[in-house]
Amino acid sequence: MTGSSIGVAVVGAGMAGRSHAAAYRSASTLYDEGLPDIRLAAIADVNPAFAGDTARRFGFERAETGWEAVAAADDVDVVSVVVANPLHRQIVEGLLAAGKHVLCEKPMAPTVEDAEAMVDAARASGRETGVGFVFRRSPAVAAVRDQVASGAIGRPLHFNGHYWCDYGCDPKAPMSWRYKGDTGSGALSDVGSHLLDLAEFVCGPIQSVRGAVLPTVIGERPLPLGAAVGHAAAEVSDVTEPVENEDLATFTASFASGAAGTISVSRVAYGLANSLGFELFAERGAATFDLARAGEFGFVDRTPAGPTQGYRQVLVGPAHPYLTGGLPMDFPGVGYGQNDLFTFQARAFLEQVAGLDRLPRMASFEEGLHNIRLLDAVTASAKAGGAEAAID
Repeated sequence: MTGSSIGVAVVGAGMAGRSHAAAYRSASTLYDEGLPDIRLAAIADVNPAFAGDTARRFGFERAETGWEAVAAADDVDVVSVVVANPLHRQIVEGLLAAGKHVLCEKPMAPTVEDAEAMVDAARASGRETGVGFVFRRSPAVAAVRDQVASGAIGRPLHFNGHYWCDYGCDPKAPMSWRYKGDTGSGALSDVGSHLLDLAEFVCGPIQSVRGAVLPTVIGERPLPLGAAVGHAAAEVSDVTEPVENEDLATFTASFASGAAGTISVSRVAYGLANSLGFELFAERGAATFDLARAGEFGFVDRTPAGPTQGYRQVLVGPAHPYLTGGLPMDFPGVGYGQNDLFTFQARAFLEQVAGLDRLPRMASFEEGLHNIRLLDAVTASAKAGGAEAAID
């Protein structure tokens, strides 16, 4: 920290980068006193227009065109890295060597080797680090997890999860880095990394996977004529390039608890822009979650009995994680969305940097490495015709 304040920067001004920028802007308004003042120092992006617009919109002092300027800046203490996955290692290692605390977006790295090197760099640096598994900050998801962890509904038996998106449905959508890379670096890595972390967050560690299939259903895409943010449409040329990775993935998982998992992820789920959800069945109860209805979850247990027994809608409120002090109107039925989860996450990381022990810590780089090993196991199963693949 610089004196009595924390200077923050975001590397990457795309869709998720803007979410991090907005989150840091709001983080000081949440929860209890004691967090040092937050200075919004810099937004960096190789596209100057993106960097400048994000800095202007969210009140950051300046825009930079490279992460190196952020690493060299004396007024920056904390940095979110929100760029294409293959760039994570170089930037994270450079920032850690410069003494910055680093929050890296998921998936942490494109390969196990890269993730292992990042873990080593984090340990050597002595800085605080974390991986952006933002759905851990969902009050509804955390509430379901609490029911499992407390033993209230008994041992988990079956987790059925999906993360279905439609950003890849249009074959005329422009080529981007998301469609390049080895098998496993497509939908599995992009959205499957979130779902696998969520599954383990709720049900505990996965021991093995099997039955994986990773098809590519759109074989080529046109090159864009200009830059686009996130999944936004852009003008395209007549030149196409081959899609190198998978459009969807399905597989089963075996948890250490003995529970079974059925997992499905897609970027070609027509009409579903951002559909994350799960059903959890346990010995003495069950729960459901749908991101489209983020402020509630379904729940059933042995109470009440008789004619009113069955699933009930639970509105998230002050009795659940993150809500009290996390929203201006923090009572049931007000609602919240995925953008709020980024703010909860930013506040948690800033408190971690400040040495406060009031919110759950970020997922560690070691957990990020484990997530990459999970993705690797799914890919190995697919390459072996669906054979079982253990998690290293």
